[in-house]
Amino acid sequence: MTNRNSNMEVTFEIMEHIGVIDTYENREMPWSKECNIVSWNGGPAKIDIRDWSSDHERMSRGITLTEEQAEKLAKALSARYASK
Repeated sequence: MTNRNSNMEVTFEIMEHIGVIDTYENREMPWSKECNIVSWNGGPAKIDIRDWSSDHERMSRGITLTEEQAEKLAKALSARYASK
């Protein structure tokens, strides 16, 4: 699928940092997988999980979740790990 809006700039604002899930030191600049609350392109802030450069200038593809989706994920993960 071709993105016809490939020249469109993506804007973001990290509203809240929730936590670092993992770090990657084997690059020129360290990166980390983070969970944050992010507003993309001025839209409503959502739970966001993705890799970020240490200066938060670059990011990988990731996943965004609404509060409701994040709560369902947290419950599912809690149930999975409670049984172990």
